[in-house]
Amino acid sequence: MSLLAIENVEKSYVIGKIGVWALKGIDLLIDAGKFVSFIGPSGSGKTTLLNLIGCLDKPSKGKVLINGMDVSHLDRKSSAKFRGGNIGFIFQNFNLLPVLTVYENVEYPLIMVQNVPAEKRKIKILELLEKVGMMEQKDKYPDQLSGGQKQRVAIARALVTEPKIVLADEPTANLDHDTAYKILKIMHDMKNEFGTTFIFATHDTKVVGEAEVIYTIEDGKIIGQTARNAGGK
Repeated sequence: MSLLAIENVEKSYVIGKIGVWALKGIDLLIDAGKFVSFIGPSGSGKTTLLNLIGCLDKPSKGKVLINGMDVSHLDRKSSAKFRGGNIGFIFQNFNLLPVLTVYENVEYPLIMVQNVPAEKRKIKILELLEKVGMMEQKDKYPDQLSGGQKQRVAIARALVTEPKIVLADEPTANLDHDTAYKILKIMHDMKNEFGTTFIFATHDTKVVGEAEVIYTIEDGKIIGQTARNAGGK
């Protein structure tokens, strides 16, 4: 059974009095431990699809199944609970809380979402900060960090809850070339170690080049699929 199954998903919005179809009959299967990219022009439906997978929105039609569970129509409370145990997020603008230190930013979901005991939290946080190379910066605040360092913290925060899927919306857009590749290597290492599935919505050729599965989306439809070995080989 695939980790993620999307079955005939459609999504429409009403803008004013006009209905707009963001997704039209999407079908796809994604296995555990994959590096996946959704590519396509702006407005093609990539971010909408990420939001449905992340239980941040609901399809107008069809099903989204994660690990066999239909999450398509969970209520708000159930969606939040499911996200907390199964989904991690990495954003283009990092979305770190400016009043919290690096350590506290990574700790935040363990307190607010999973209510993990303090000693267990400490072990998990320090382990991840070590893996992403941010141990020496653990007491700094986000405004004291470079863009690459902020994204390393965001990766640790996304992984600290041990999610099955990490969703990343343009995660390298604000990073220089060398830093972007370093961030992608960290993600690959985490995928290999933890078996996490990473799903990207991106225009970045560096991310696409590292993907094992690429879905091309245009006008709300999947118009192409490419499968490759890890690292785009």
